[in-house]
Amino acid sequence: MTYKPSKVLIIGSGPIIIGQAAEFDYAGTQACKAMREEGVISVLVNSNPATIMTDEEVADVVYIEPLTVEILTRIIEKERPDGLLPTLGGQTGLTLAHELAEAGVLEKYNVRSLGTSIETIRAASNRELFKALMTKIGEPMLDGITANTLPEARKAAKALGLPLIIRPSFTLGGTGGGVAYSEKELDEKAAIGLASSPIRQILLEQWVGGWKEIEYEVMRDAADNCITVCNMETSTPWVCIPGTASSSRPVRR
Repeated sequence: MTYKPSKVLIIGSGPIIIGQAAEFDYAGTQACKAMREEGVISVLVNSNPATIMTDEEVADVVYIEPLTVEILTRIIEKERPDGLLPTLGGQTGLTLAHELAEAGVLEKYNVRSLGTSIETIRAASNRELFKALMTKIGEPMLDGITANTLPEARKAAKALGLPLIIRPSFTLGGTGGGVAYSEKELDEKAAIGLASSPIRQILLEQWVGGWKEIEYEVMRDAADNCITVCNMETSTPWVCIPGTASSSRPVRR
């Protein structure tokens, strides 16, 4: 028998940053419409009232409140949803879902994460866990070392060599990350990355400037039906390392 919730909590993404796409608002709005078609009550929480999803004609119940674990816990206690959609609020929604699970709130009120499990969110967001998962399934990855302090980051940089890309944990959107070409930049960007990560963890990984990446976005349902939504082509900039090449000659690690 297919599981069908009766009431679902949807976490919004909060304020939309200038230059950031509005796909979270669109996705949340479509989710509320889908819930209504299926006869499922939607409880929407977002701190940004200037969104379509917070219109009372879109969601059944709307809360315009700060997106914090404390506030969400109180809403869950009051509304008693049996399902949670954390993937429509970007990194904000993913992080809050993980924090609610860590605090025992989801288990206490018997709230099930829909679409993506808490374990999957944790594995995708924690750089060390993600690297271990890729190694387990035989997926090749660039050399990288996780660090929780600035001294650990410096030690990793000596082992790997510069330049390095810094990826904070639990910031899938790229917040707090960057490329360090020198020891000074390493200290600056590692400090920012550690401060940006909710668990103060960063992954220092070899930087492959000039390589092209082909990305596919695929949706899969419980029956393993897969649909390719779109594909994207991105290219990383060439890396010019001071002292090893002139500014007009690209160097690829």
